[in-house]
Parts: sequence; structure tokens; C-alpha cells
Amino acid sequence: MLIHFYKYQGAGNDFILVDNRDNAVNHQNPGLIARLCDRRFGIGGDGMMFLQNLEGYDFEMVYYNADGQPSSMCGNGGRCIVAFAKHLGIIDTETNFLAVDGPHYAKISASGDWVSLQMIDVDTIKRDNGAYVLNTGSPHYITLADNLKDKNVYQEGRAIRNNDTYRKEGININFVEPSGDGYFVRTYERGVEDETFACGTGVTAVALAMAKHNNQTGHINTPIKALGGDLNIHFDYDGQKFESIFLEGPAVRVFEGEVEID
Repeated sequence: MLIHFYKYQGAGNDFILVDNRDNAVNHQNPGLIARLCDRRFGIGGDGMMFLQNLEGYDFEMVYYNADGQPSSMCGNGGRCIVAFAKHLGIIDTETNFLAVDGPHYAKISASGDWVSLQMIDVDTIKRDNGAYVLNTGSPHYITLADNLKDKNVYQEGRAIRNNDTYRKEGININFVEPSGDGYFVRTYERGVEDETFACGTGVTAVALAMAKHNNQTGHINTPIKALGGDLNIHFDYDGQKFESIFLEGPAVRVFEGEVEID
């Protein structure tokens, strides 16, 4: 079977996207997804998404990690699928769609390459020694670091992700360093099991955790620098709950093509 695919990236976080509104592709196939996401033997990507019809929404986002397993929410993936929906003519400048963690609202620029995605509200941040642990659609571990550009994120992130506390369910590990009026962030992602160039739910978690760390309240705007580019998060925090959380950044179509699948 020949399928048409598109490759998108959001701040270097890259994804394979397929228009599956006709349900032609049976994507419950971990081996196939993992092969297509492989950077040497497939198309290559941090994950794969299928855009599908769903009554009451503009579309449904079905996301798989690069290991072929169904994933929790992917923020940069969410922004890329919004850009994809605009490219397909499904939406214009605003959308409401459903992802694994619930409904999402998003706005997209007229040019179609800048997306502001509303994330789920957050009311719980836990501590693990000096780190912060929270869920922004995916679970995240946030720890401050010095000399972050030289840190072995793969080695240190993998060790935390696979320790006794997190080994079974997995968690994404974010290392954070203040930079200008925001933060520099590097992330080890579960499912990819490696450092990625950016993580949307991760930088969102960082922005919330740092607001709590710094005892900030009100409307807060937090610029984030990831390896793959610049992102921005803004939200409201009353000291108890984070609301109106938006993840903003680029979402760019890189190329499209066809691939034969079994």
C-alpha cells in the first residue's frame, strides 16, 4: 500500500503526518510506526501523527512516539498538526481539535507557520528532592542545571528516566538554565529515548515550574530557547492553578512524499 506523508518540524521537533480522514491506514502497528520514524531505515521523526475526522471537532490528533507506541500529548506535534490542517484546507486561523489529553484550541498565523496552542490547565506540581514533577499533557521532571550546553543530557536524562521511581511509566527529563529574560532547556524524551531538539509539553512544564520556583503570580510570559529554536509560553497563575496556558512557536512543512507500507 502506498501512502502519502508530510514531514513537519516545530523548533526542530520533527514529525511524520498522514491525512487519514478516510481511515485508509490501520496505524495500530508499532513495528510499522517505529520503522517509518527510524532515521536510517525510514523517513525519520520524533513521532508520527494521523489526522482523522471526529464529530464535534475540526479533527482528531492521533499521535505515536518514535518507538511505535501510543503517546501522551505532544505539544510541538499539536502545533504541527494545526499547521497541517491549515495546509489541507480544514481550518483557517482558528481550530478546536481533540488530542489524547482532551480538547485543544489553537490559533495559526495567516502564513501558516506560527501556531499558538492552548494546553491543559495544571493545578498540581510535586517535588522530587530539588526537582519539580508535573503533567502538562505528558509527565515531566524539571531540574535546574549549570553549564547546560556542556551537560550529557542523554546519559543523565536516561538515568533519571529509568530510576526506580520512573522506570515503569516513564517520564520526560528537562534540564533548565536561566537565559536572558527566560530559560535555556534541553530535554530527554521517553518513547524517543534520546534527547530531542525541543519538547512542547516540556518547555510548558518548565515555564510553570519556574513560575512556582520564583513565587510569581499573575499573567506570566516565558521565552524558552531549545536546541531547535525559540518558543514562548504565557499563562495565568493565581498561586494555586495555572490556566489559559499557551505554547507558541514555529510549525513548518519540510517536505512531502510517498512511502510503501506492507
